Amino acid sequence: MKVSPISKQEIPKGEEIKGQDLREGIFNLIKSQFPAFTKEDYISNSELNTYRRLYLTSLILEERGELAVIDLEVMDAIKNNSILSENIHEKKAGKLTFGQKLADQVASFGGSWFFIISFFSFILGWIILNAWLLVSRPYDPFPFILLNLILSCLAAIQAPIIMMSQNRQEQKDRKRSEQDYKINLKAELEIKILSEKIDHLLVHHNKKLLEIQEVQTDYLEDLIKAVKNPDRKIGL
Repeated sequence: MKVSPISKQEIPKGEEIKGQDLREGIFNLIKSQFPAFTKEDYISNSELNTYRRLYLTSLILEERGELAVIDLEVMDAIKNNSILSENIHEKKAGKLTFGQKLADQVASFGGSWFFIISFFSFILGWIILNAWLLVSRPYDPFPFILLNLILSCLAAIQAPIIMMSQNRQEQKDRKRSEQDYKINLKAELEIKILSEKIDHLLVHHNKKLLEIQEVQTDYLEDLIKAVKNPDRKIGL
């Protein structure tokens, strides 16, 4: 069995990867940490995946200079192989103050058909009561000044409460946009890692095919020589 110069442990059969098969950037990264590592040495597949992730991180650092907080979270997720997706609504639900919860309930109730029908019925009942039923002694005669005052007060209170709820909704939308960005970035980096793995498999597979073809060619040459020289034995 081959021994990895990185972990100093034996590499399981079938997982050994030769240094000359690595991309130049990954090889140089390993070389910078382990100067004794050469193209004739072998590393395991898990070690290669670790350095692939480190190499991707270094590429982003070179391209963008300083990473934003979002990008750092993505890098940590890639290194730890963790999931970034989360439910923004559930995450924020436990952190709401009483005023925020009340604003959400008022905004939800104020935008429902139940509120519209109920409020329209209240206004209609108020007008009927003062214009027809209590026509002799109405408590709010036409043009219904008290009703207008109530509506104005209600609008003055309801508008800022709804704006509070809308501001919180904008914050959630912004958080959701950041979440989508992080997931998309992580997916892009993971695709690059998969591409690296596929490239390695193709190189490894092609080498095996070439080796098989060379062995077959040797057999064919021996057969041709045996046909030309019947007394010659073919070595199998």
